[in-house]
Amino acid sequence: MNKSLKKKPLYNEGFPLSAWREKLNTIIFGSETKFGKAYDVILIISIIVSVSAVMMSSVESFYQRHHQFLHYIEWTFTILFTIEYFLRLSSVRKPWLYFRSFFGLVDLLSILPTYLSLFFPGTKYMMVIRVFRLLRVFRVFKLSEYMDEAQVLVSALITSGRKIMVFLYAVLTLVIVFGSLMYVVEGSEAGFTSIPKSVYWSIVTLTTVGYGDIAPQTPLGQMIAATIMIMGYGIIAVPTGIYSVELVKSYNKENIRNDACPECGETGHDIDASYCKYCGYQLDSNNNTS
Repeated sequence: MNKSLKKKPLYNEGFPLSAWREKLNTIIFGSETKFGKAYDVILIISIIVSVSAVMMSSVESFYQRHHQFLHYIEWTFTILFTIEYFLRLSSVRKPWLYFRSFFGLVDLLSILPTYLSLFFPGTKYMMVIRVFRLLRVFRVFKLSEYMDEAQVLVSALITSGRKIMVFLYAVLTLVIVFGSLMYVVEGSEAGFTSIPKSVYWSIVTLTTVGYGDIAPQTPLGQMIAATIMIMGYGIIAVPTGIYSVELVKSYNKENIRNDACPECGETGHDIDASYCKYCGYQLDSNNNTS
């Protein structure tokens, strides 16, 4: 393959673009050219500065001294990011593809909070969603292999989703039962004023967080609390184990043969296996399609 060929910009498909839009597309969506990489680096620095400003504006003492400066930064970057968002839409042949893509939605959501804060004060702090735009750093600095590793983690999480949901249902059942039991045993005198609040205490205790805002006073209640705490240590390990197993499977997929054993029909053999691990039948080494 000719290494001198440039990588095609993203979202550049559909009807032909004019010359200036084609150039704009290469700079904004591409990272192979000098201007494209410079643009992305400037964008990343701008995102970091804007997110830092939002975080610092939540510090009351700092905000009181520099509120005008922070307000200026907030609107300056919002306007710049708004212009950039529309430039992205105008530089693609199919704007709808970019609009509904992950980065398209993140770019849109990163500018909306400032405008919404004109009507709903406090929503401006949601501008921290701009930090998701920093995911472009993997593309800019040639770190795409890290995205492959992230894909393995996501794949394992999706695969283990059903097992984790069943586990969470079992945990939810337990905390409701224990919470209701503690409401009956302790009562409002010990702080268990309602079943929902008792369920809250049960969740805090089962997860071994233990805020201490509510505590059982009777011997029976303390015994139930001790039981929940001990169960918590065992329960915490369950989702970790489920996810770990799926994670190992995801990593091992590349070393698994896709062909089935001619004798028993089982699959999932190691890529270098000579015999079936289920029935011992000799596998055809030429039938490895993985």
